[in-house]
Amino acid sequence: MSDTDSFIEEVNEEVRRDRLYKMLRRYGWIAVLVILLIVGGASWNEYQKAQTRAQAEALGDAMLNALEQNESAARASQLAAIEAGTPGARAVLRLMTAAEQATAGDAAAAVETLDALAIDGEVPQIYRQIAGFKSLTLQTGTTPADDRRLSFEAMAQPGNPLRLLAVEQLALIDIETGAPEAALERYQAILADAETTSDLQQRALQVIVALGGEPDLDGIVGLDGAEAPAGEN
Repeated sequence: MSDTDSFIEEVNEEVRRDRLYKMLRRYGWIAVLVILLIVGGASWNEYQKAQTRAQAEALGDAMLNALEQNESAARASQLAAIEAGTPGARAVLRLMTAAEQATAGDAAAAVETLDALAIDGEVPQIYRQIAGFKSLTLQTGTTPADDRRLSFEAMAQPGNPLRLLAVEQLALIDIETGAPEAALERYQAILADAETTSDLQQRALQVIVALGGEPDLDGIVGLDGAEAPAGEN
């Protein structure tokens, strides 16, 4: 390389360096800002995770302390006083509170707790459905059978996750109102339903026998998980 070429190369290098320094002076703050945002965002994310974890631990400790009480009424009182930070946690607390209230013999308070949860639009729908179902089951003897029947019939519609449990409650209302044949039909329908759980199947069989009926097991999956042979009852 000649001296002239070497000189030109040095000049070009100096020009590029000057341009780079000018760009850094003009736009370098953007890079610094991006770095600060990344670091700050990561720190805030970790802080939020720590806060969420601390809240969950505090909630769990409060629930355990409440459940350690000897009396159901005391457990219900402490559970009701706990503040939950999320709708899901609030729903679980209300369900637990209602269960303890019912165990303590205060069905009216349990129904009130469950009804409040059933209309709480902030909690997931499944919790509202469970609350409404449990509330109705606690109203036997206080709410007319026809009113409970209408509510359970709405829950027994296809697509409702509590459909089969609602059908079981309808069968119990049939027994309550002196219609055992209608109850037998509902229990047989439960046995024939592909979505019936083993526990519900067992209860249906027991009530059918108690009512003097004979379970029709043709083509129905048996309690041991195997399909019952055709014609075997």
